[in-house]
Amino acid sequence: MREKPRIISSETVAATRIFRIEQLELQFSNGVCVSYERLQSGSEGAVLVIPMVDNDTVLLIREYAAGMHRYELALPKGRIEAGEDLLTAANRELMEEVGQGARRLRHISSVTIAPGYIGHVTHLVLAQNLYEQRIPGDEPEEIEVVPWRLSRLNELLDREDCTEARSIAALFMVRELLT
Repeated sequence: MREKPRIISSETVAATRIFRIEQLELQFSNGVCVSYERLQSGSEGAVLVIPMVDNDTVLLIREYAAGMHRYELALPKGRIEAGEDLLTAANRELMEEVGQGARRLRHISSVTIAPGYIGHVTHLVLAQNLYEQRIPGDEPEEIEVVPWRLSRLNELLDREDCTEARSIAALFMVRELLT
C-alpha cells in the first residue's frame, strides 16, 4: 500500500452553512508537490434509508433536487445531527420524509461520492417493520411517497427522474441482501 501524501498546508477558501472548500498543498512520497481542492462536509455525515414494507416493496420519495433543478425519485436521506447516532438519524429522517418509523434498523454499508474531491460519507440503513409515525421536518413542501417493487428495479433505472447514485447502489445492495 502506498504512503499517503503529506499535507503541507490546508486553507479554507470558501464556506457555506453546509460545506467548505479547502485548498490543500500536498507532497507525495516521490517528492512531487501539488495543490488540490476538496469539498468538505460540515456535518457528521449523512444517512440514506431503505424503508422496506416487505422483502420486495421499498418506499421511495419524490422531492425537489436543487442541484439538477428537477424532482427526483430516490430514497429518503439527510444529515446526521451533532451528537446523534446514525440509526437514530435514519429513523428521524424516515419519520420526517416518509411518515413512517422502523422497529428494525440495520446499517448495511457506508459509501462516498466522488472521493477524489468530496469528503463526505453516507451511511446506508435498512429499515424494516415499519409503522406510521410522522414528525415535522425541514422540508419546504410535502414529499410524495412512492412504493416500488425491487423486482422492477430495472424499470426504475429506465426513468429520467431516478438518477441519484447512492439510492441506486443501495437498492441493488438491499435486493441482493433480501433475495
